[in-house]
Amino acid sequence: MRVAVYRKAHFNAAHRLHNPSWNDLQNKEVFGLCNNQYFHGHNYELEVKIVGEVNPDTGYVYDLGKLGNLIKTYVEQKLDHKNLNIEVEEFKTLIPSAEHIAFVIYNTLRPHIEAEYDIFIKLWETPRNYVEYPA
Repeated sequence: MRVAVYRKAHFNAAHRLHNPSWNDLQNKEVFGLCNNQYFHGHNYELEVKIVGEVNPDTGYVYDLGKLGNLIKTYVEQKLDHKNLNIEVEEFKTLIPSAEHIAFVIYNTLRPHIEAEYDIFIKLWETPRNYVEYPA
């Protein structure tokens, strides 16, 4: 029996959406206020979904306490209260859009969760805007 389990988390971070290969006008037209040269912040809400078989010995798909510790260690400590553009290595070459942040979180967690489990990331940048990876 395959079941999905979920763990929620939260982090705060600042970023600037800016494509260095574009001129200032094009960046402003595409990214608007999110292109502020002094950056801006979000209170991100994260949901990590793991799908797998229920272990008959524990009744668990995955130990959610363990997942919580993985998120704290590899996501929150990496991203919380950081300027993503400046302090997070991946965003020195990727625009830190919500889509890219979800992708980075997935790739950060994937090596620490056994391959038998499928993992999915849902990231809210605002209460009305969120992304999912993989789609």
